This record gives sequence, C-alpha cells and structure tokens, in this order.
Amino acid sequence: MAMRLFVVPISTRRALIYARLLRKDVSKERSILDRVTDKAAETWAKWEEADKGWKTWVVSWGNRVQQRIPYEEWGLKSIPSLNFQRRIDESHGSNKVEVLFPGNAIKEEKLIPMLHKLSKERQELHKRRMWWSLIAAPFTAPIGLIPLIPNIPFFYLVYRGWSHWRALNGSRHLQFLVEKDLLKPISYSGLVELYAKRVSRTLEESDREDPVEEMVEDVEKSDDKILLRMKDAKKLATILDAPGLALEAERAIAQVSEQLKQPHSTQPGKDSEKTTEKKQQ
Repeated sequence: MAMRLFVVPISTRRALIYARLLRKDVSKERSILDRVTDKAAETWAKWEEADKGWKTWVVSWGNRVQQRIPYEEWGLKSIPSLNFQRRIDESHGSNKVEVLFPGNAIKEEKLIPMLHKLSKERQELHKRRMWWSLIAAPFTAPIGLIPLIPNIPFFYLVYRGWSHWRALNGSRHLQFLVEKDLLKPISYSGLVELYAKRVSRTLEESDREDPVEEMVEDVEKSDDKILLRMKDAKKLATILDAPGLALEAERAIAQVSEQLKQPHSTQPGKDSEKTTEKKQQ
C-alpha cells in the first residue's frame, strides 16, 4: 500500500479529504510538471524573504489568492493521478486503500457515498475552469514585454489551470477507487478520541464518554456547526503523521467558519462551491 486517505470533519456537515503517499522514494517518479512546480515553490519561498519591492507585493497577493481557493480543491489536489499512483505502486487497483476517519463524527455507511459525491460533483467545474485558464493565459503574454514587471496575469492563469488539472485528476482517481470498491474505511482511534472532545463541546447534548454510535447520531441530527479550531490542525497532522495536513486543515477551518457566519449559509454542495469559486477565479 503506497497511499492512505484521511477524511477530516471540519463541521457537522462538511469534511476535508486528504491523501498521503506512504512511500518515501517517490521523488524519482515525479513528472516534469511536478519538478517545475517544486522549482516554482522554491522561487516563491525566496520571494517571501524579500523585505520590500514588487516581490513582497506579489507574495502578499498570492497568499491571499491561495487562501480563497476552496478547500475541496486543495483536498482533491492532494490525491495523485491514477497513472502516477500506478507507476509507483504496480499493485494499485488490486489492493484496497485505507480511509481513516472518526466514527463518532461520520457514519461509516455514509462515508463511501459522501466520497463518491465529492469525486463526481466537482469534475465538470474543474474541467471548465482548467480550459478557461489555459486558453486565456496566452492573451496576457504581451504584458511580459513591459520591462521590469512580471507578467502576473499570465502566471496566475497558468497556476489556476494547473491547479484545476490536479484537482480533476484527483477527483477521477477517487471516483475510480469508489466505483471499483477499493476503499477500506477505518474508524481511527486517534481521531475518535479527538472528536469525542470536539463533538461534546459543539453539541451540548453529547458527552465525550458517550458510545461512538450514540455520538455520531447526535452529529447527524444537528445543524451545521463548526467542530474544529485552528489549533486542532496541527493536532490532526500529528495524530495522522501527515505534516502537510496541518495547512490544509487550517485553510478548511477558516473557510467553513467564514461560510457558517454568513446569514444564509448554503449547505455544502454545488451552489456553495460555485460561489466560492467565483470569488477566487
């Protein structure tokens, strides 16, 4: 097994999916595009060290843009493409992939249908946005002729096209795993322990000593309420031994918290995702 999936409830109705590769020697299997992305990340890190000038402005603007990208997209981007996974693991497609989740915050029988819905409902959006970004990018090329000014619109559109491409591949891979019955749900004790405290704090009718079955029923009956706080992001990363999860969880907590503060917050689904997408595209 070279990959594991985590399903992390952010609120009583919304969850983040995150994939972690378990093999340590995958760098040589990475595509040219991934290597270019790594180089871009290194350049970005150097720009973040700048004290002033256009690099500081670009980094500030870029970080704001990334925070507005829907957490669902970031989660799907963490799932490698099916072709890549088969390159690093020849048995992929014949062995089941573990899905760790807290059984006291999500019903096991609803986990797979939820993942199936997530895998399918955003594919058309990512495909459409990917092509729009990549087709529009060349029209911004003339801006690059201006001396000393980086072509920000071009790089932004290329980045968004790449991001949607990664999310599209991730969603197709997830759909493959669901439809081929290759997911193995596991209610992970570390997550159950953490969510026992969070659910009992959020839902006054629950107690952290309640049985898993009783607590998850309380979650099912509740309105959409935030379960996690920012400090929980690093705890999740430690519990699941997935350092990259901390940033994704923080982003998801911030976005869901903001959405729930809105007077007429929509339930998670296509409408809410399209609204978020319009803000950051």
